[in-house]
Amino acid sequence: MDLGLLGAHLREHQVTPDAAVALEHAGYGTLWLDASPPADLKLAEALLDATTRLVVGTSVVNAWTADAATVAASYHRIEASHPGRFLLGVGIGHREVHTEYASPYDTLVSYVDTLTRDGVPAPRIVLAALGPRMLRLAAARTAGTVPCMITTEHTRRARAALGPGKLVLPGHFALVEPDAGRARAIARSAPPGTALGVTNYASNLRRLGFTAEDLAEAGSDRLIDALVAHGTPEAVAAGLTAHLDAGADQVGVYPLGDDPVATLLTVADAVLTPRRLGSR
Repeated sequence: MDLGLLGAHLREHQVTPDAAVALEHAGYGTLWLDASPPADLKLAEALLDATTRLVVGTSVVNAWTADAATVAASYHRIEASHPGRFLLGVGIGHREVHTEYASPYDTLVSYVDTLTRDGVPAPRIVLAALGPRMLRLAAARTAGTVPCMITTEHTRRARAALGPGKLVLPGHFALVEPDAGRARAIARSAPPGTALGVTNYASNLRRLGFTAEDLAEAGSDRLIDALVAHGTPEAVAAGLTAHLDAGADQVGVYPLGDDPVATLLTVADAVLTPRRLGSR
C-alpha cells in the first residue's frame, strides 16, 4: 500500500469524487475522511470508484458510533472492489461528546478484537493514538497511528514508541496566510482553537510541554504556531515536512480557510514540486 508522503484530510461535506480526482492528480497519496464517518463507509467507496491509485482512509471511524461488525463487513466489500486501497483508521472519540464514554482503552481493545475476529487484517488498521498507552496498543495490535492535534515533538515520540516498521501518520493544520495575526485568528476560530477544551487533546498537549496559559481561551501564539503551519506556501511546506524529518511516514494536511481543496492543492505544489525537481 503506497500511502504517499502527503495525505489530505477532509470532512464529508468538503469532499466530492471530483475533488478526490484533483487531489490524486496533485500528488496526494491518501485521502482521509474525517469526523466519524458512518459504518457503511459508502463515501470511501465512492471516492475509490472515482480514482485510480489514491488510498482512502478513515480518520477516524468512531468506536462509539460505528458498529465494529458493520465496519468489518464494509471493509471486506471495499477490499473486494479496490484491493489494497483502503486503510481503516479507528479512534475512541471524546468524553465531551459521547455520554457512554468510559474505559476508553478497554473499549478500543474490544473494538479491534471484533475487527480482527471478523477478518480485517491488522496491517489495514491504524489507531488515533495520542498517549503512551494507546501508542503501545497501536504498535502491538495494528499497523500504526494516525493522530491529530499534535506537534512534531509528538511525531518524534510516536516514532520512538512504535519503532521501525510501523506507520506514523500525523495530521497537521495548514493555512496559506502570510499575515501571522490573521492566520492565528482564523486558527482560533476553528479547530485547533475551538478544540483545546477537549480532554484527550488538552492532556496530550500538556504531556508535550504546553501550560495552562497556553491552553487558555483559544490558545497562545506559541501553541497555535506549533499546531498550525501558516505563512507563505513555502513556509507551510516547511512546517509540514518537519513531521517527515521527525520520523513520520506521511504528513496529513488539515486545511484551514474558506476553500479547503484549494489550500490542499497549493500545499501539494509547495511540498512536492521541489522534491520532483530535486529528483531530476
